[in-house]
Amino acid sequence: MFSLRNQVALITGASRGLGRALAVEFAKQGAQLVINSRSASANDLRETEAILRALNAPVLRVIADVSQRADVERLAGEALARFGRVDILVNNASALGPTPMPFLADTPIEEFENVLRTNVTAPFMLTRALIGQMLARGAGSIINVSSDAGVVGYPTWGAYGVSKAALDHMTRVWAAELEGTGVRINSVDPGDMDTAMKRASEPDGDASQWAKPETVTHVFVYLASNASNEINGKRFLAQQFAFV
Repeated sequence: MFSLRNQVALITGASRGLGRALAVEFAKQGAQLVINSRSASANDLRETEAILRALNAPVLRVIADVSQRADVERLAGEALARFGRVDILVNNASALGPTPMPFLADTPIEEFENVLRTNVTAPFMLTRALIGQMLARGAGSIINVSSDAGVVGYPTWGAYGVSKAALDHMTRVWAAELEGTGVRINSVDPGDMDTAMKRASEPDGDASQWAKPETVTHVFVYLASNASNEINGKRFLAQQFAFV
């Protein structure tokens, strides 16, 4: 696997699921970690922290709601105060919206707005807060977690799908603006995973057909590492990704 030795990675939504799996794999590859979740997941985030400390990884745990500007600024500030820099940003935290998932016509406006704040505005704010110090060093990797719901118009996946389509396009715009700076931004669609969010979205689904989060981390490690220095503005499908 590609080394992340001495790299500082900030991962949002790291209390469980993909976020925790990424934090663990990044730690195994030598990264220093800033892990984040909302207060509702504080206990789970402590568990993630304990796992990382058992791996001897330097770790900072920050409770913050990334949909809120003040919390984003505090999260970025605490990360920079602790480690002096952030080399890798993984915008993983996501909101699904109300469950059972309604048609767009039945989606409460405030719920639609909340999904967009968490899935689009939050990655924008956190990227904006951290990109300056990446540009100053001429190096950095930003990875946004996407979904096929942002490509295919699935019924009842409206708010979430719209948010992921917007996140993908924001990734492309950032990439175009960052070309030649040494800072790169890409997105990854991890596919169907056996997570709490997936079970909430498809309570009658067959979890045995869903990938475990730890099986899709390899593409994220690649994009976080120096091996992907020339990769910018791409959208990867994690479950189809293979090194060549």
